[in-house]
Amino acid sequence: MRDTRESRLLLVLLIAIAFALITVDIRGGEDSPVDGARQAAATVFGPIEDGVSAAVNPVGNAISSIRDSGERHDRLAALEKENAALKAKLGSDDRNASRLKQLNKLMGIAAEGQYGIKGAEVIAIGAAQGFSWTITIDVGSNDGIKRDMTVLNGDGLVGRVTTVGPNTATVLLANDPDFTVGTRMEAGDELGFASGQGDRPLRVELLNGKAEVKKGDRLVTFGSQADKPFVPGVPVGVVSRVDPSGGGLTRTLYVTPYVGFTKLDVVGVVVEAPKKDPRDTVLPDKPKPTPRPTVTVTVTPSANANADGQFEQEQ
Repeated sequence: MRDTRESRLLLVLLIAIAFALITVDIRGGEDSPVDGARQAAATVFGPIEDGVSAAVNPVGNAISSIRDSGERHDRLAALEKENAALKAKLGSDDRNASRLKQLNKLMGIAAEGQYGIKGAEVIAIGAAQGFSWTITIDVGSNDGIKRDMTVLNGDGLVGRVTTVGPNTATVLLANDPDFTVGTRMEAGDELGFASGQGDRPLRVELLNGKAEVKKGDRLVTFGSQADKPFVPGVPVGVVSRVDPSGGGLTRTLYVTPYVGFTKLDVVGVVVEAPKKDPRDTVLPDKPKPTPRPTVTVTVTPSANANADGQFEQEQ
C-alpha cells in the first residue's frame, strides 16, 4: 500500500475502530458483542497456535533438558567420585584390618616362642632361581636379613631365606619339592623329615618305623644346628593320613600345613633364635569337641507297682 492521504485516513479509522471494540469488549464482559467473533477466531487460529506451540515447546524442553542433564551429570559424576573414594577407603580399611589381624597373630607366635623377628611384606610370588614355590619379601641385608633364616607367619612355618639382596630377599616355601625340614611330634620325641609336595600335603618320614601316630597329631620344627636354617618349635601342621606300617625302618605320614602358601601377605624373619627350645608352647589351642546333647528319660512307677517295681494283678 502506497503512503497516501487516503491510506493514512484509513489507518486512523481502523485504529479508532479497534479502540472502540476493545472498550466495548471490556465493558461487556462475558456478554460482550464481540465474544462470538473472538470464539470464531479461536476456532480458526487455535489449531495453528497449538501446532506452533507443539513445534516450539520441544525445542525449549530440549534446551531445558540439556541444561538439567548437564547439572544432573555433574551431580552423578560427583556422587560416583565420592562412591569410588568410599569404596577405595573401605577396601583399604578391609586390607588394613586383615593385615592388622595377621600382624597380631605373628606377634603372638613370636612372643610364645621367644623369637626375635623382623616383619616383612610379601611383594611377589613365583619362580625365582629355578624354584617353583618362592616369595619375595621387602626386607634384605640392609635390614639384617641373612641366608638360611627361618620365615614364619601367625600360623606357622612359611619357609627359609635362600637369596638376599640389599632391600629384598627370596624365601623358599615349605611346600616346595626341594624343601626339607626336621620335625618333632607333639608331646613326644618322634623325629622325622618333612618334604614339600606343592599343593599336596607335606610328606613326613618318621625315623621310627614303629612309632604310634594317628590322624590329628601335630608337628613342630625340630631345629637345626646353630638354629640355621630352622629354629625349634615352629608349628608345621597336622597329620591327615598315616601309611600302614610295613615293618620298614621309617614310617610315612602326610601332614596338612598350618600355613596357606597361596595367600601370604605379612610374614616374619627370625633374626634372633630363642634361648631355649619352646617345645610345644607355640602350637595353637586344640579345638574343643562339640558336646553331644543327651536326653534323660525319667520313668515314674504307676500306683499298681510294688516296692520291687513289679505290677500287682488286681483281683
